[in-house]
Amino acid sequence: MSNLKGTIETFIQETCENIKKETAGRPVLCALSGGVDSAVCAVLAHRAIGDNLTCLFVDTGFMRKNEGAQVTALFRDTYSINLIKIDAEERFLNKLKDVTEPESKRKIIGEEFIRIFEEEAKKLGKIGCLVQGTIYPDIMESGEDGHKQVKAHHNVGGMPLNIEFEAIIEPIKLLYKEEVRECGRKLGLPENFTNRQPFPGPGLAVRCLGELTKYRLDLLREADAIFRDEIEKAGLQKEIQQYFAVLPGIQSVGVRDGARCYEEMIALRAMTTKDFVTASFVRLPYELLEIVTKRITSEISGVNRVVYDVTDKPPSTMEWE
Repeated sequence: MSNLKGTIETFIQETCENIKKETAGRPVLCALSGGVDSAVCAVLAHRAIGDNLTCLFVDTGFMRKNEGAQVTALFRDTYSINLIKIDAEERFLNKLKDVTEPESKRKIIGEEFIRIFEEEAKKLGKIGCLVQGTIYPDIMESGEDGHKQVKAHHNVGGMPLNIEFEAIIEPIKLLYKEEVRECGRKLGLPENFTNRQPFPGPGLAVRCLGELTKYRLDLLREADAIFRDEIEKAGLQKEIQQYFAVLPGIQSVGVRDGARCYEEMIALRAMTTKDFVTASFVRLPYELLEIVTKRITSEISGVNRVVYDVTDKPPSTMEWE
């Protein structure tokens, strides 16, 4: 399945030419989330317009463990791209206080991203163009381009109607995920970025079901890091296209230090797919699931139960929200 006309090399060349034409020498802001999609967009735009590009990385507090430092190091040190990092954890948590409905979360996050981009654009002067890493499955699931809506991606269906930018540029909006990865490889992105686990724009906010608090997000962040670490130790990271932890917001009775406890449950999800439109759950070895479960329940105070999701897409989606 592909919307590409020609090779990836041709796509890169034509896309850089199109970015030059669309921006017409104007300064440009690129929304950098830390995932492969926005990383590829940033490198494409930098190749096209050089120092006219400024990347904005907004740390929402919904990132995976140590992700902010990794993203900052890559783009400042490796690519020497102008990068502004905004610490906005408190701002996002305040906006999402008491919000539990998934679509509301996505739309609030989408709007808040845009407002931060607009604020920073004003500080930098007249910036009329925003580059963002929308890909084709985002458009499909958001109900655009003739498709039925599954969920509003924050950068598509979650976008506010009133936006101050003159143009939103989406260089890879017709690509599927594996095509984005291949584009990244051709652009010279390191393997740890091209093979980076897909991560939704709202981040852990849509993997932490129910109320969003720093405490609950930190629980999930640690569980997710343990799961990813053990997948890599088992050498399975290239065989599984997406794997992550979820905090469903379900508490259950357990035993800790010989006494009753009432703590959170963590769900694990691992999926294999060719296009991220449909996917199958991975039959992970029981030995691996046992190791992950023991680590999560012993290393994370506040979690006493781990379950594994064995549902394909469809009927479910990759994410739980």
